[in-house]
Amino acid sequence: MQGIFESINAVFKFIGPVSDFLWEFPTNYAWYANIPVLGKLSLAIILLVGTGIFFTIKTGFIQVRGFRKTVKELAEKHSQKTGLSPLASFLLSNAMRIGPGKIVGVTGAISVGGPGALVWMWISAFFGMATAYAEAVLAQVFKEKKEGEYIGGLPFYGRKLLGNRAWVGNVLSAVYIIYALFCLPSAGFNTVTGVGGMVEAVTGSTLASNSPFYIVLTVIVILVTAAIAFGGIKKASEVSNKLVPLMSVVYLCVTLLLVVLNFDKIGYFFQTVFSGMFTPEALFGGAFGTVLSQGVKRGLMSNEAGQGTLTMAAATADTDHPSKQGLAESLGVFFDTLVLCTLTGFVVVMAHQWSGDGGEAWMALDRLPKYLASAQALSPVGWLDTASMLIISFCFFLFAYTCVISFISFSEISANRISKNKGFINAIRLVCLLVLTFGLFTNLAGLQLDNLWLLSDLGNILIVYFNVPIVLLGSRYVFRCTKHYTLHQGAAIDEREIGVGSEAWKRAFEPQEA
Repeated sequence: MQGIFESINAVFKFIGPVSDFLWEFPTNYAWYANIPVLGKLSLAIILLVGTGIFFTIKTGFIQVRGFRKTVKELAEKHSQKTGLSPLASFLLSNAMRIGPGKIVGVTGAISVGGPGALVWMWISAFFGMATAYAEAVLAQVFKEKKEGEYIGGLPFYGRKLLGNRAWVGNVLSAVYIIYALFCLPSAGFNTVTGVGGMVEAVTGSTLASNSPFYIVLTVIVILVTAAIAFGGIKKASEVSNKLVPLMSVVYLCVTLLLVVLNFDKIGYFFQTVFSGMFTPEALFGGAFGTVLSQGVKRGLMSNEAGQGTLTMAAATADTDHPSKQGLAESLGVFFDTLVLCTLTGFVVVMAHQWSGDGGEAWMALDRLPKYLASAQALSPVGWLDTASMLIISFCFFLFAYTCVISFISFSEISANRISKNKGFINAIRLVCLLVLTFGLFTNLAGLQLDNLWLLSDLGNILIVYFNVPIVLLGSRYVFRCTKHYTLHQGAAIDEREIGVGSEAWKRAFEPQEA
């Protein structure tokens, strides 16, 4: 078995260079790299941050203006006849957004780009809130109704904005499905890794990857995921509604506790982070471009603003105004990066494990062990040491598994754009399960397929290059909805005011019975 996995790993050896090229282009050419300031900014960074700045300015900082009202509206109970409630849709998208990147992404960004990468993660997230708002608005504007549910997202608004050509929607659907298939192996691997961390925290020993425990766990994960996958979008929503609040609150509490118990190191955190914003220590690469790219790159992997990957969830909401769900998705970026990722950053930076006698050993660790070692260093008593490892590993498991559910659910939504044939939809579900199974089996084989992990980075940047230009093309609808939302204080809107012919938006102004 090991030989088979190693052969597959070798086949994907080209992934790393391709991913790096697309993320760094055109800074990997001397003529561009030598341009002052601009030469440090890759096309990916210009697209992601630039688009966020554009929508922030043109919408009058909508992510700030609508913040308090959005929090209040999500907390209120809504009734809906079609699709999911705005809160359920918000939780469905956050099931994927709040993934293992909260831990491994942030830890990786710091260990490669230094603590200063956090600042760029914050900056990109603030402007990314506006991008997430814009793409969610488009998802709502162009959503469609299917069997009592709303479906939509990148493949749907992409088709409408690019001449309403069926093949465009099919291509974009295929792009998303490929993206999900790229990410599923690592999500599956991370799922069992999280459970393994829990076992290690309790027993104090590491189980062999091919132990009966991991074999049984792998079978259980596959069977449970199959039941959820074939249960449809609403089944996935029911699962995310329960898991997302649980994992978010638990992780928030344990990291806050570690920060509070080490209150005297908070000053060191801010000093180290901001001093490394432009000039990271040589240990972390020593170049401004490294810290900048790590902040933006890992921020994107965490909050997914600009990828269009969470627009499928945004489209499922039954709301009376596209801007309302746009603001909900913007709030998701805030909570993901500016709250959860920041708390992870506090733990890693305040522990400062990369220097001293154990510094070299810490740098050699994988990302999750790096974070667990940092959390242990901040635990003042033995019992808290064990408890923090257990809780963090549990959260990591939930972060990874909710991503698995979301990848499969959103692939189903994309597949509906290509064909509504039941056999085709079931085939897509089955392929997702097979790819997930492959990721789980890599754990049983005891392999760390680094080249396959790089597939996630490649999938992220490819879908950005597809999505961002389309979102910019549809900006007139975003601005039209924003203007109406501002002038009418969030009152219902219909297809005439949006400027599109849509069954989904005819109902907003249907005459009410006396």
